[in-house]
Amino acid sequence: MRLEALDVFPVLETERLILTKIEPFYLESFYEIFSKEKVMEKYGMFPITELKDGAWFIERFNDSFKNKRSIRWGLILKSNHKLIGTCGFHGFNELSSRAEMGYELDDQYWHKGLMREALEAIIKWGFTTFELNRIEALIYPDNVASEQIVIRNGFVFEGCLRQYAYFRNVYQDLNMYSLLKEEWLIHENISSRG
Repeated sequence: MRLEALDVFPVLETERLILTKIEPFYLESFYEIFSKEKVMEKYGMFPITELKDGAWFIERFNDSFKNKRSIRWGLILKSNHKLIGTCGFHGFNELSSRAEMGYELDDQYWHKGLMREALEAIIKWGFTTFELNRIEALIYPDNVASEQIVIRNGFVFEGCLRQYAYFRNVYQDLNMYSLLKEEWLIHENISSRG
């Protein structure tokens, strides 16, 4: 893991998205996403109810980046310059070169391949620039769409972590998926051949 990769916020670009720092001027779009039960039920939190909650979240994401504890990109749709979701890495383990990946997307943009596109970009950055060896994703067992996204990106199911987290006033089971750098290199090589 190369923490100096976090000295300057990296901007990534895909075919349809710009992945960038979540600035305060995105507050209204951010609030629109994080105030939806449909989006937040698998995020592990209740929906936010006030704009100031969104401002606190944005500040927290940016402070965590400044302190090199996490990185969270805003997903900006090129066609309308709107913030439509976020994704990033947290739970850094520097000794083991390991991080956990998290993400959410406004439900208006579900099932369009946008999150898969974003995750491909951050996974590549994670293994190359950030020099991770392992990326983890913890997913609710009934979140089939999220599981499909990580599987399509080469992740492997490791098992169910029973009552692993206390989210939304309940102990929750979470499925652990992981991707190793050596597996990603093979997956990338196969994907690039078509």
